[in-house]
Amino acid sequence: MKAYKNLEFLNSPDARIIRMLSEFVEPQSRFRRGKVWSTIVFFGSARTLPLREARKSLREARAAVKGTKRATGKQIAALKLAERNCEMAQYYEDCVTLSRLLTEWSMEKDGSQRFTVCSGGGPGLMEAANRGAHQAGGRSVGLNISLPFEQDANRFISEQFNLEFHYFFMRKFWFVYLARALVIFPGGFGTMDELMEVLTLLQTGKIKKKVSVVLYGSEFWNKVVNFDYLVDRGVISKEDLKLFRFVDDPHEAFEYLKACLNRHYPKRKRA
Repeated sequence: MKAYKNLEFLNSPDARIIRMLSEFVEPQSRFRRGKVWSTIVFFGSARTLPLREARKSLREARAAVKGTKRATGKQIAALKLAERNCEMAQYYEDCVTLSRLLTEWSMEKDGSQRFTVCSGGGPGLMEAANRGAHQAGGRSVGLNISLPFEQDANRFISEQFNLEFHYFFMRKFWFVYLARALVIFPGGFGTMDELMEVLTLLQTGKIKKKVSVVLYGSEFWNKVVNFDYLVDRGVISKEDLKLFRFVDDPHEAFEYLKACLNRHYPKRKRA
């Protein structure tokens, strides 16, 4: 048996470097064949629901509480969860709108895309980003990750750009390598990890190209991270706050990103 056909070897610790290289070369091949050169990357929670689904759950939770003389602790907890999910669901709708606007703007007359929306490929706000691109009739990328609890790829990713990664660091590489702009919606550990890594790369000059960063949801992010306090304590400089911009409206975010992308990556004139 030839070594490159030996699955036992390829899945062994000795072949780890080959698996790592595969997660670099195989996506690169797909992007080149599909002519994806520049992306707008969306980060955000996998747990955020569409507004319609969140409202349905809220109606059911309210009916369950109303239908009993004395609500149980479990019913009250379910109601509070449904109320919170309804509040967060607006981010899903805003994400769909922003992704759709950016994709419509990026579409060329010949069917190509100047910038391609890219997400983490899973549910929640990742799904919302791919959904917006799908609504606009454009392509989108999903960089999924294999997890113990099996994060499934959402159905709005373009088939040829639906990728599955084993290594987090290779997935992060592809998030950043083609990115021309990033939009960070509210999220948990994963989203904050991605946000802080990107800001660190920009702060230290490891990213040489111009990358516009939008933090969507100023109330959320200012409660999660007290950026002004970081400046006050001297652990970051005031100039570092210029690495990103807070936005609370999809149309405002669209206009800001459109202006940045046009300025930093002007459309090439055809001969």
